[in-house]
Amino acid sequence: MAIEIDHARVDELEAITDMWVALARSQRSHGSCVRADVNRQTMRETLAAHLTADGLLVARIDGDPVGFASVSVERGALDLDATRGTLSNLYVEPAYRDRGIGSKLLEAVDASFSEAGVDVVTLEVMAENDAARRFYHRHGFETFRVTMHRQLEDRSKNDTHSKEER
Repeated sequence: MAIEIDHARVDELEAITDMWVALARSQRSHGSCVRADVNRQTMRETLAAHLTADGLLVARIDGDPVGFASVSVERGALDLDATRGTLSNLYVEPAYRDRGIGSKLLEAVDASFSEAGVDVVTLEVMAENDAARRFYHRHGFETFRVTMHRQLEDRSKNDTHSKEER
């Protein structure tokens, strides 16, 4: 089994989009609100933009895509003291996991970012996704920022502030 990691090709965009849909579906079990199927076309366009910017890497076995990573270099309005790269997605098909493919993709991400002058790599992972958190910790990632959320109650049933008193 020869694992090849390289920049994605246009003819692989549909397969990579399918993998993104599978990733988004799997993240629902970890608390993600992203709806996989209805966002397919939007993500296809986003992945195509990553491909055009050389920010879409693919893992292949025998020429077939089995995983991908999408990356970008932060180009914000604020002046920073470090150039940050963002790993927005890393996915390996379940049948090909535990073979070092994710690690090889991450090595390629690091190489790509090094060439682009990136100093710091950031990513987000679902808090409930213990396997992903362990994977990233093994590769030297540390908790940097914590995102918190809470559900808002349905205020339409008891909203007295917006109703006129009669």
